[in-house]
Amino acid sequence: QVEFVESGGGLVQPGGSLKLSCTASASIFRVFAMAWYRQAPGNERELVADINTGGVTNYGDSVKGRFTISRDNAKNTVYLQMNHVKPEDTAVYYCNGDGWYQSGNYIPGERWGQGTQVTVSS
Repeated sequence: QVEFVESGGGLVQPGGSLKLSCTASASIFRVFAMAWYRQAPGNERELVADINTGGVTNYGDSVKGRFTISRDNAKNTVYLQMNHVKPEDTAVYYCNGDGWYQSGNYIPGERWGQGTQVTVSS
């Protein structure tokens, strides 16, 4: 059973940067498509970014040009670099693994991390 552990969340000022990490417990990570989701209070969970095994990425419209997803298979880790953050980026961020693609859209797998809180506030 592969588990994912997120880290790197915290309090950041508007316009600042933060880098989230999600580490898998097994090297099978390298065959997983991975994604970051977020959920703010009262909102549905939304896709932030995804990355396939070949490193091809996709982003939600609200974060394009500001966030970057990447992966390091040697470290079983996927990252989310968050730049120029805004108060509306405040949410719990979750990583998801072993998803698949349908018509180019990432479909989440059953494996989720526990989440890490990101708060953007001055």
